[in-house]
Amino acid sequence: MMTMVFAVEEINHNSSLLPGVKLGYQVMDSCDHVHTSLQALLSFLSHSKNKERTDRSTKSQTLPRCLVDSPVPAVIGLASSSPTRAIAQTLGPFNLPLVSYFATCTCLTDKHMYPSFLRTVPSDLFQVRGLVQLVTFLGWYWVATIGTMDDYSHYGIQAFSDQFRQQGGCLAFHLTIPKSPTVAKIHEMADRLQSSTTKVVVVFATEGQLLDLLLEGTLGFSFPGVRIPGLKEFLLNVRPSPKPGMEFVNMFWEELFGCRLDTFKGSTTENYKGAAEKPVCTGSEDLRYTDSSYTDVSQVRISYNVYKAVYAIAHALHTLLNCDSAGHKKGMCETHKSFTSRQLLHHLKTVNFTNQFEEKVYFDSNGEPVPLYDIINWQKDKGEIRFIKVGSYDGSAALRQQLQIEQSTIVWTKGQSQVPVSQCSVPCSPGSRQARRPGEPHCCFDCLPCADGEISNHTGSTECTKCPEYHWSDKDKVKCVAGIEEFLSFHDTMGYILVTLTLLGVVLTAIITAVFHRFRSTPIVKANNSEISFLLLLSLKLCFLCSLVFIGQPSVWTCRLRQAAFGISFALCLSCLLVKTIVVLLAFRSNVPGSRALKLFGPSQQRMLILCTTAPQVCLCAGWILGAPPFPFRNPNYQASTGKIVVECKEPWPPGFYLVLGYIGLMAFVCLLLAFLGRKLPDRFNEAKLITFSMLIFWAVWISFIPAYVSSPGKFTVAVEVFAILASSFGLLLCIFVPKCYIILFQPQRNVKKGMTGKYHTQT
Repeated sequence: MMTMVFAVEEINHNSSLLPGVKLGYQVMDSCDHVHTSLQALLSFLSHSKNKERTDRSTKSQTLPRCLVDSPVPAVIGLASSSPTRAIAQTLGPFNLPLVSYFATCTCLTDKHMYPSFLRTVPSDLFQVRGLVQLVTFLGWYWVATIGTMDDYSHYGIQAFSDQFRQQGGCLAFHLTIPKSPTVAKIHEMADRLQSSTTKVVVVFATEGQLLDLLLEGTLGFSFPGVRIPGLKEFLLNVRPSPKPGMEFVNMFWEELFGCRLDTFKGSTTENYKGAAEKPVCTGSEDLRYTDSSYTDVSQVRISYNVYKAVYAIAHALHTLLNCDSAGHKKGMCETHKSFTSRQLLHHLKTVNFTNQFEEKVYFDSNGEPVPLYDIINWQKDKGEIRFIKVGSYDGSAALRQQLQIEQSTIVWTKGQSQVPVSQCSVPCSPGSRQARRPGEPHCCFDCLPCADGEISNHTGSTECTKCPEYHWSDKDKVKCVAGIEEFLSFHDTMGYILVTLTLLGVVLTAIITAVFHRFRSTPIVKANNSEISFLLLLSLKLCFLCSLVFIGQPSVWTCRLRQAAFGISFALCLSCLLVKTIVVLLAFRSNVPGSRALKLFGPSQQRMLILCTTAPQVCLCAGWILGAPPFPFRNPNYQASTGKIVVECKEPWPPGFYLVLGYIGLMAFVCLLLAFLGRKLPDRFNEAKLITFSMLIFWAVWISFIPAYVSSPGKFTVAVEVFAILASSFGLLLCIFVPKCYIILFQPQRNVKKGMTGKYHTQT
């Protein structure tokens, strides 16, 4: 109030601003209440009307002539948003300018509702933006809010909450400070704050409303402060007076010095009886020896907004009264010019000047100034709170340049220099993701490790990223690595074993072949057609060798060759066994007189049967390879369990393999059946028993192969098939040929025709 008085008197003594015109004022107390504010406004206007009628009747020459025919030209105020809305809505239809120095509610930006409202304080819109930037800049995304029961707090917190959530923030809770909070209520709010997980509170209130709740460590947005020359001297020279309009000064004087002014109007003696016990004030007490915010004007902030408001109205009047034009009195305003409140409002909206502090003063289309703020830190100094500037915010600057803050100068709660951490949940480390807790804000979450094959490589990931195909997550789940290719290699231990067994089988088959060739003219070799025996040994050698195609990294040709080689080799082998079994049965029947069966099933017929029984398998394999050939495939299905990619031969037509295997099984069943029928042949001729036993081993191997093949993972699938091939091949080789080799090499006396028929007798 006193800064406004100072500004008015400074303008009245300024010959370059409003020359020939003197400004006056009247101060009314709104008591920060809507009803009182409206009552004060109406009494203010009615007083002005009565004064206008008195001036007209007495033709007083003491008032400037330019104001004789005009009502009150402008109103400066109010400090709070709620009373200001009421006054602004009342004055709006009459276009009477209302310039506020502290009403910041964003709601007052509505020019349809408040057409004559302007302010020298930025809207809360910019304060909210600045607060959101400040909070997120310091890494706070989990905060509580505190407000008061007025429009400034209501609209400010609502705007902050909306923008803060858009930036990913969460609100823990909201508290409201009552108009007249009790000690119990303050304690209740303090307990709620201290028990909460949030360490940061965003408040929309004046500092006076927070003194009982927050102290040291608070950051606040304040208006830029300046030192107004001459203001301190003006304030120190103020004295109480019985003159009208000095009631506020009188009450302030009594409260500051703890005394009473008995003869002055407006003294507290008139208000309550307890004041009579205080000493009497003389009115000459010296303000220089007092320590209060009244005398501390080194950095005035809100008062500076009042100062700018007075000068803005003065500059608007200066333009309206043509003070710069050359009239009949050069350098003087047109004091006899009448004007309306609409005209003054128009010039006030377009005012634009630079004051003595090098600040440009103007209003934008919403009647608001440049949004400039100082960021203030509440710091304790010898038990007292000092407001220290630690940064600034310029809402008109580029987005990344709006907020400027010096973190090193901030003193936080309990004198700490480290920025407090406020979070509902600690951000998840790389390798895990955030899983929201049901019914809680998204800032409250649990950390779950990424699944196999997924990664998160930065802190606070909300989702895990799936690795590209043929890649896998490392053990920490922070990066994707190329999958390790796995196949049945020649260099694996298992590969060595299988290759060794294969070579053993080939060598053993070659030895038996050599033995049979050496003793090809003996009865035991010549029995059952030696040509078929050699063909059977050749087919067994192919069976052993085909297992090598299954070992090593699959390629286009090995994938096509492996199943075909396996199917045809075993088909040929079983065809030979089938012929040998038939020959055994026919040989037995040839002992019956008049039997011609063996003669009709001679060598040529035997060869034809082998060809006919092998040909279907050859055709089946050829059609399979030509129609839907197997191809190399990198199978990632086992990455989840082993972290490896299995390189295998993919069969686009699975029935092909089962048909090949089924045909082999059919031939083995026929061989077993025929050999079983010849099981009661003479003991000396044991070929049927050997074939029966070899077929039983063959069936046992391949029946156990099927479940093992289906259940084996990765390269073990191939290993199972190779083991089955080798086991069945060894079974046939050992059961059929080893007993004969034993007789040839170690019991040659049995290798005679009589021995074969059971008529052999020992000779001397």
